[in-house]
Amino acid sequence: MKSYLRILGALVCLGIIVLLAIIFVPPQLTKPSEQLAADWKPATGQGEYAMRMADCAACHTAEGGKPFAGGRAIESPMGTIWATNITPDKETGIGNWSLDEFRAALVDGIAPGGKHLYPAMPYENYRNLSETDIRAMYDYFMNEVPAVNNAVEETALSFPFNQRWGIRLWNWVALGTSGFKPETDAIAADKQLARGAYLVQGPGHCASCHSPRNLIMAEGGTSSQDDGFLSGGVIGGWAAPDLRGANAPAQTWSAADLKAYLTTGRNAHTAVAGEMALAVKDSLQYMTDEDADAMVAYLHHIAKGERQTAPSIPDQSLSAPRQLDQATDATSLKLAKGVGLSEGELLYMDNCAACHLTNGKGAAEVFPAMSDNSLVVADEKAGLIETILYGAEMPSTAKRPEKLKMPGFAERLSDKDVAALASFLRQGWGNTAGAVTEADVRAVRK
Repeated sequence: MKSYLRILGALVCLGIIVLLAIIFVPPQLTKPSEQLAADWKPATGQGEYAMRMADCAACHTAEGGKPFAGGRAIESPMGTIWATNITPDKETGIGNWSLDEFRAALVDGIAPGGKHLYPAMPYENYRNLSETDIRAMYDYFMNEVPAVNNAVEETALSFPFNQRWGIRLWNWVALGTSGFKPETDAIAADKQLARGAYLVQGPGHCASCHSPRNLIMAEGGTSSQDDGFLSGGVIGGWAAPDLRGANAPAQTWSAADLKAYLTTGRNAHTAVAGEMALAVKDSLQYMTDEDADAMVAYLHHIAKGERQTAPSIPDQSLSAPRQLDQATDATSLKLAKGVGLSEGELLYMDNCAACHLTNGKGAAEVFPAMSDNSLVVADEKAGLIETILYGAEMPSTAKRPEKLKMPGFAERLSDKDVAALASFLRQGWGNTAGAVTEADVRAVRK
């Protein structure tokens, strides 16, 4: 018995020592992935471009707030995380940070003083950032961004997620090696594909939304060698669609359509909404043509199986009546006839058909099509419900400055109405998604 107690006591002591080491021993920080001259300086505009590709503004700028001054609420399964002030203000921002501390935050998720950042900061992806991009961004934030004194609300998650030392354990399990390396010889040998892979896996951090999360909430894949990589995820209750499946819209669209979607937020088939609208507004619209082509080429290169062809769209040279005359599917014909309509179909005709038309095709680059629309047919219903309730707005971009806005119907439609309308959208024009219930709508309505 005494031997057993001694062994148990020794294990307890060992556990306490390990725990104290995890909490108090400073973590090892990642060294630069490449050696640059001490006096290296970015070219004019290089730092701002690197920042745009990393999409820093989308999270670190609050709605109506000053650029990069923080205060934006990031919803997570663990609770609300408040984005920090990353202007060079010395009191409330990062003005006192050294280059090494800036790099540690980006690639290790560790702020000065050894404070672990929550993985809402996509350092799981930023570990792929090149040293030139890191140093260019550091120069940009320290020398070109105006300092803003803005004390941001402190993130206060409930136990045990408020114990930040636990993130160190998560990092040991979730993080791969630092530094970008093309995943295959074919990608490495092709300059365009290699650049596209870098943009997608590194600064673009596409996997942070478009890859599923595993049991410990780490990304279910870091490159195209992983089956889960870019196979679809969930963010804030919205579905981030699969980008690799042979029938995924990103794969069925032409290179020109995918490029238009990424850089303008719209194409002949659909338009952005939710978090993707922010990504286009603050980041993707600023891509050079070469980088946009590289990203599209890489995404098409990593398709799973043989890419399919996107559903046909009406000839936009024809008038709307002529386009409607060409419709042959059962849903379009029933709506055009206007007889024996269900509650959902009547609600569509009263509220939606003027823009999206009875054939559900809408208008290219203006009103998205309903058929096979990833938002409409997603397993996660919250995005569609939220759009019906509160509307959506396309971002204004350099190539497409029109700021088109869909109105919300929260005050006009009851929960029952929204459920009926959403269910019809998910089952009309060949869609086969499940119905929406009043309880689903209540959960989203604010």
